[in-house]
Amino acid sequence: MTIELTVNGRSASIHAAATTPLLDVLRNHLDLKGSRYGCGLEQCGTCMVLIDGEPAYACAREVGSLAGRSVTTIEGLGTADDPHPLQRAFLQEQAGQCGYCLSGIIISAKALLDRNPAPTRADIVAALDKHLCRCGTHTRIIGAVQKAAGMAVAVTRAAT
Repeated sequence: MTIELTVNGRSASIHAAATTPLLDVLRNHLDLKGSRYGCGLEQCGTCMVLIDGEPAYACAREVGSLAGRSVTTIEGLGTADDPHPLQRAFLQEQAGQCGYCLSGIIISAKALLDRNPAPTRADIVAALDKHLCRCGTHTRIIGAVQKAAGMAVAVTRAAT
């Protein structure tokens, strides 16, 4: 079966069974390794991507359900030369230790900041509650999202 969708702003024709998990397609068909396999049960958030701007688990989402939709992975946010404000803040705050979970966390944080550019600490905690980080860098992660929110405000003010 061929499924047409948009991945990180580019059209993609996926040749796979409709029941193939999106995570498998991203990693093995499109060579996008940023989204990672964690639990396979939609419980850890490591595989999180944006589907039409909303955070969604990629480990159990069937690619056949995504025809015509838009998927954004961590690779779609920024580059090494021009990182997204969240990526920059996570680096500055040293918010990761092993980093395995961070792509999913950053994706959920992006969805939060897109709908609420000035979240409270409670808003951030609630948005990231579904994510597991075994390294225990939760305080730095929350600080990085707060910093990115401040960066986003500064960028918005500078543009006006």
